[in-house]
Amino acid sequence: MSLYSEYLAEIETRKTELGLNPKPIDSADLLSEIIAQIKDTTNEHREDSLKFFIYNTLPGTTPAAGVKAQFLKEIVLGEEKVEEITPEFALELLSHMKGGPSVEALLDLALSDDEAVAKPAAEVLKTQVYLYEADTERLETAFKAGNAIAKDVLESYAKAEFFTKLPEVPEKIEVVTYIAAEGDISTDLLSPGNQAHSRADRELHGQCMISPEAQQEIVELGKKHPNAKVMLIAEKGTMGVGSSRMSGVNNVALWAGEPTSPYIPFVNKAPIVAGTNGIAPIFLTTVDVTGGIGLDLKNWVKKTDENGEVVRDANGDPVLEEAYSVATGTVLTIDTKAKKLYNGSQELADVSASFTPQKMEFMKAGGSYAVVFGKQLQSFAARTLGVKAPAVYAASKEVSHEGQGLTAVEKIFNRNAVGVNSDAPLHAGSDVRVKVNIVGSQDTTGPMTCQELESMAASTISPTVDGAYQSGCHTASVWDKKAQANIPKLMSFMNNFGVITARDPKGVYHSMTDVIHKVLNDITVDDRAIIIGGDSHTRMSKGVAFGADSGTVALALATGEAAMPIPESVKVTFKGKMKEHMDFRDVVHATQAQMLKQFSGENVFQGRVIEVQIGTLLADQAFTFTDWSAEMKAKASICISNDETMIASLELAKSRIQIMIDKGMDNEANMLQGLIDLADKRIAEIKSGEEPALAPDDNAKYYAEVVIDLDQIDEPMIADPDVNNEDVSKRYTHDVIRPVSYYDGKPVDLGFVGSCMVHKGDMQIIAQMLRNLEKLNGSVEFKAPLVVAPPTYNIVDELKAEGDWEVLAKYAGFEFDDAQPKEAARTKYDNILYLERPGCNLCMGNQEKAEPGDTVIATSTRLFQGRVVADSAEKKGESLLGSTPLVVLSTVLGRFPTTEEYKQAVAGIDLTKFAPPSEDLAVKPKFEADVAVKRV
Repeated sequence: MSLYSEYLAEIETRKTELGLNPKPIDSADLLSEIIAQIKDTTNEHREDSLKFFIYNTLPGTTPAAGVKAQFLKEIVLGEEKVEEITPEFALELLSHMKGGPSVEALLDLALSDDEAVAKPAAEVLKTQVYLYEADTERLETAFKAGNAIAKDVLESYAKAEFFTKLPEVPEKIEVVTYIAAEGDISTDLLSPGNQAHSRADRELHGQCMISPEAQQEIVELGKKHPNAKVMLIAEKGTMGVGSSRMSGVNNVALWAGEPTSPYIPFVNKAPIVAGTNGIAPIFLTTVDVTGGIGLDLKNWVKKTDENGEVVRDANGDPVLEEAYSVATGTVLTIDTKAKKLYNGSQELADVSASFTPQKMEFMKAGGSYAVVFGKQLQSFAARTLGVKAPAVYAASKEVSHEGQGLTAVEKIFNRNAVGVNSDAPLHAGSDVRVKVNIVGSQDTTGPMTCQELESMAASTISPTVDGAYQSGCHTASVWDKKAQANIPKLMSFMNNFGVITARDPKGVYHSMTDVIHKVLNDITVDDRAIIIGGDSHTRMSKGVAFGADSGTVALALATGEAAMPIPESVKVTFKGKMKEHMDFRDVVHATQAQMLKQFSGENVFQGRVIEVQIGTLLADQAFTFTDWSAEMKAKASICISNDETMIASLELAKSRIQIMIDKGMDNEANMLQGLIDLADKRIAEIKSGEEPALAPDDNAKYYAEVVIDLDQIDEPMIADPDVNNEDVSKRYTHDVIRPVSYYDGKPVDLGFVGSCMVHKGDMQIIAQMLRNLEKLNGSVEFKAPLVVAPPTYNIVDELKAEGDWEVLAKYAGFEFDDAQPKEAARTKYDNILYLERPGCNLCMGNQEKAEPGDTVIATSTRLFQGRVVADSAEKKGESLLGSTPLVVLSTVLGRFPTTEEYKQAVAGIDLTKFAPPSEDLAVKPKFEADVAVKRV
């Protein structure tokens, strides 16, 4: 059976079973067969083959793209003749293929001796921006050899004509509103975690956005208002909270965006999204990737009385009133010049933050990638020609306040900034390019990252990236057919690209399913590093880490850079003393609760960097705070530690990296060994006093300062989804923090200890609680199931060596076996302890789930509707979040414990201790010149 026959069979299956179009082609062998049928003018499949070749072949560096580019080049040269594809049309098709083989073909043509071929090919080449070193070297060599065409192309690049000749962003954009949901909209609504396996198949994945009914309503709105774009809205909430999903934006663009190219199937751009409280920071970055628009509507405001005081409801929350309506079907106008939102002639809101010069460039260029590559290409051309590049792009926004110190994040950005004109230190609000030190890709967004790398024609990791890791944690709990099909391909691609991979395509080392954030925390070996990871919980306790979409991860891997504004910071310090029976997780939850109380319900963390003075808490434990900062809606978080703690954390990182090396995980470039060398260098700097541990200046300026009183924390604190709140917009927000006494014996159906929020100490706590209960009662019986998933294999190995794993295994009714991993997700649970494979497990929501309608108490990070537990017909599922000891005791009792029961259960157990620094860790500012010297 031919590949084409198999493809036809797949097409029929997709059409009849799923109602889908043919899957885009990425196979070189299949496209070669199709090309053979095109050449055979009598072939019965020739007409369809032409359509597949022209309209349904993936561009970039896919294997199929190489075959397509070669055939198009042969047509341009006259070596092949196809009536339907003229040489002119062949060049047009090459222009839409986005780089890699197509740029190679265009260079072959433009630098050829045949002027009739070279000139038109050069005109197409001038429109391309995805050129890499091999491409630019060819142009430079030809130019130095006196090639006139090469000189002409370089002159065009130096003027950035690939950008300046693009159409301007329309001054007026009509939109028609669509309320996607009320309250915060999680990216789970736009791209559900349980559909992660299909993300790389864009048309198929698009079927899971919101609901089929919503998709049809969006289509009908578009038909009814053909001159308007449908704008998806989070009414009385924030759009895109929770995760960093490119797939969510892709889905919105698929239903409400516009095609990127007539020759690239199901890749759309320029969606418009909005929220009463704006767009979540990570999601907004993803919108920029597609050249879209994200609006902060502010259409609900706090109600005030005649004295100007905020009116509050029975719970003490501010009462909101509608400033203007955005009900579904409302036609509005975005004025991109005035930067205002209008309903007819009535001005509704100032939206200038959505139309900065940089964002306007993204919209004009069709996305942020094209701007990043365009700037690099312009600089290269000007340098090669020996001319000064004209100011085409908006200058980097460089904000500097004389005499003002630097926050920790400002120091990190100053150290890593590239292409900065000023010698003065940069402050928040500056918009700069920065070197990215560490990059992480996770396994359910990884296939999309591969697609993005292919589409931008990248073939190898940037040499400036210090470390990069591809995880296997999001598909760890169930090794089903979907995972078996997707993950080996992902690991092979990333391994070849130069990334350290959890699974070894060559089978040398044991497959690792360690939680990505834990690995990234281990391989971050500099407290001044910038980390980009394909997950919202990329929040390291060393350096500053930003969760990002799969596209931004791809860009960081390919270029070693990212572009973003320097964010504002909020300073968090602690006072008082942590009580013996409290866990650090309780401090984390109390931080959120006390902050909201201090600022009358305003979340001052949202969109900003939290700089928390951890002091003496090691990186593993401090990560519990930074990890949760995603749920605080912060853009990132930085732990300020003293010198001794930072050195100890770096030594721990070194030992973990060495274990990876010993397992055989290092690559040909010795990336992991390079990280150990960098850690040694940083430790030496701290010990010598040359560069102490990162700390802000004592005259730095913060958006707000929050002081957390540890004395107030006397009960385990629980983050509650508040599923029955009468105000729908206040459900599933992570902002409702309650003490355990509130629940007063509430039944518990399932407990989960795992995900990135736990560390080795949590596993030790479980073992000690089991020992205590065994000593007290003679044995341990669970009245509710307890699922335990250690975050890493290192932890499992250490627990086995120290004897704690033996205790866990003794009471486990199920223990994972890597030789025979589960091939199907569990749907029912017994009242036993389940020792699961390291990884995300229930927290991810794409494989294991609690039974519908369950009340779950978990250490995880997600309490969104349907994530950990779905609703049943009788009852809403609820995922309440708390500390490890609280989860364990609740499953033993089958209900929430009283405070006294809890205190008794943890008596004598060494919980995660935290003592705040005795003094402020801020330092006296150094000379401004010191900052500039250390810039990249």
